Amino acid sequence: MIKIINGPNLNLLGRREPEIYGTESFDDFLQTLRHDFADDRLDYLHSNCEGDIVDAIQQAGFDPDCQGIVINPGAYSHYSIAIADAIAAIPAPTVEVHISNIHAREEYRRTSVTAEKARGVVAGLGLEGYRLAIQYLKSLK
Repeated sequence: MIKIINGPNLNLLGRREPEIYGTESFDDFLQTLRHDFADDRLDYLHSNCEGDIVDAIQQAGFDPDCQGIVINPGAYSHYSIAIADAIAAIPAPTVEVHISNIHAREEYRRTSVTAEKARGVVAGLGLEGYRLAIQYLKSLK
């Protein structure tokens, strides 16, 4: 199982700032991922609440069936020590994904405290970053 966790406002993909985030909803893209990775279980959680995200990381991160976590913490990536600490505390590898290139955006978006604890980061490749993160986690078997 691979756990995908999306943070604040990512439930608005397809409607929110399409010039930055595109026009496809995450639910539609998730169906494509599940089709493309039909032999794998992809669990998904979206939450706008930091504590829910921490709980999901802890639960999946210690699950022996979890191959890894793909996380897009959204705005929490820039300041959530709680999410960073949760990623650091678990044995499951974590890959952070950002749909936009955070390094080409506003100054406050260029730092990710959560990325410091992740195995790797994919940024700026749109929704395809999730696919690349999943492929990487699968390669760790």
